[in-house]
Amino acid sequence: MWLTQLNITVSLSRFRALFFLLILISLSASGSNGKNLSSKNAKSQIDSLFYSAEDNFQNERFLMAISEYKIVLEKGTIDSSVVYKKIAFAYTKLNQPELACKYIEIYIKRSLDVEFVGHSYFNEISSSKSYQALSSKYLKKINFWALFCLYVGFIGVFIYTVLNLRKGPDKIANFLISTFLLIHSFFIIRISILITNYEYYLPHTLYLSASFSFLYGPLIYFYFKRVATKYEFKLIDILHLVPTVIFLILLFPIYSLPQEEKLRMIINNERPYLQVLVTFKLISLIIYIGLIITIYITSIKKNKNLVIGERNRLRNIVILCAIYIIAYTIYAVLINQFIIRGFLFYLQIISMSLLALYISYTSYARLILFENSKGIKGKTKIQFHKYRKSNLTESLSAELKEKLLILLDQEKVYLQNDITLQKLADYLDTTRNNASQIINEHFDLNFFELINTYRIKEAKEILKNEKSKNLNLIEVAYEVGFNNKVTFNKSFKKYNHTTPSEYVKSLIT
Repeated sequence: MWLTQLNITVSLSRFRALFFLLILISLSASGSNGKNLSSKNAKSQIDSLFYSAEDNFQNERFLMAISEYKIVLEKGTIDSSVVYKKIAFAYTKLNQPELACKYIEIYIKRSLDVEFVGHSYFNEISSSKSYQALSSKYLKKINFWALFCLYVGFIGVFIYTVLNLRKGPDKIANFLISTFLLIHSFFIIRISILITNYEYYLPHTLYLSASFSFLYGPLIYFYFKRVATKYEFKLIDILHLVPTVIFLILLFPIYSLPQEEKLRMIINNERPYLQVLVTFKLISLIIYIGLIITIYITSIKKNKNLVIGERNRLRNIVILCAIYIIAYTIYAVLINQFIIRGFLFYLQIISMSLLALYISYTSYARLILFENSKGIKGKTKIQFHKYRKSNLTESLSAELKEKLLILLDQEKVYLQNDITLQKLADYLDTTRNNASQIINEHFDLNFFELINTYRIKEAKEILKNEKSKNLNLIEVAYEVGFNNKVTFNKSFKKYNHTTPSEYVKSLIT
């Protein structure tokens, strides 16, 4: 008995669905006759068909439900995003992942709900290639490249902060190179957001780093100019900011959009001015790399006031910048085709990261070196308290200083490899303590630092004057008062930031 009732119920449900289908077909075929129906009746019929589709879906008659849903979509009186969602579910239940993914993506573009991909309803097709590709496109993910970019980016931000909060040898040069590093760091962090799909969840990051696209060249250019010639900025230099200002004006309407509109642009791959941005940024980089290469060849390479280590550092930055431009050219081609994966895409990340890491390391190392050199002076000043009970008068101090300068500049007592503080005190005809006080107060150095400073200065003069000869460095070391080559090399590098052999090579070239 109950089985007969069930059959009757199923038959009635099918009859009702068939009835509505015949009505809709006749409505679409009648043409002008359909226009005579009121919009209210038409909406009522579509609603009834939608409820019929829902009923079929609930009763797992998925093919019939899909057919009804599609007719509802054609009439367009029901919220389409809801219908696309139901069709995606139905194809999932029918184990047709390709069609399910097609409607999942349509639903996402309509509703802007990117997390819909991760709905538990799709667990049944989670092993399919089409679903995995869709998940990789929209769902949050973390991989090595994302972590690497975040690591490099945050290092750059940290170094920027340190360089500008702590005193350095040249505040302007520090600001230029640290800002260059900062905008690279923003760009690298932006890439990490892109490859992890967090852009869908943080829509306001759209074009976040694009604002600085035309600052890379001017910053590195003026940094090199400052280091090479101690360049002072002029009012006309503001012209270098014109491209940045123009592009900011173009991007302002995009920046001012609400979050929903930005997300819609991201999902639909709408990137206004992207090709213009990438093309002109590449042109800008090529122009400025040409300028810094010119500065390096004409000024920095021939600047004898720069130590070898600093010149090598600037040379390496030029090389890394050139490599970055090559990689960026490849990146420009890929990004215009919305390709954000593969080795060639990551090549640009690697080159930019290497540049950022190198600048971070060398800039921080220079800062520490600068502070250490100041620290030596600071320590000697702190040590002055031990001379407070000294009976050395101001006039006697000045007299002993003059004697010491004569001993160093004229008699060159530092050339003696057995010179000691006590011997120096004997030459000055004073006590050991007074000799130490004179050196500390007037030179901000201790005895060994003072002697080695003069020895290294003498060694450089010998190497300059005899550069055409094949000098034995150990002989030079002995000649200026050192007892071994190790101490000579260590002291030479401490005061010149390069080894004696590298210094000789720089004189020849």
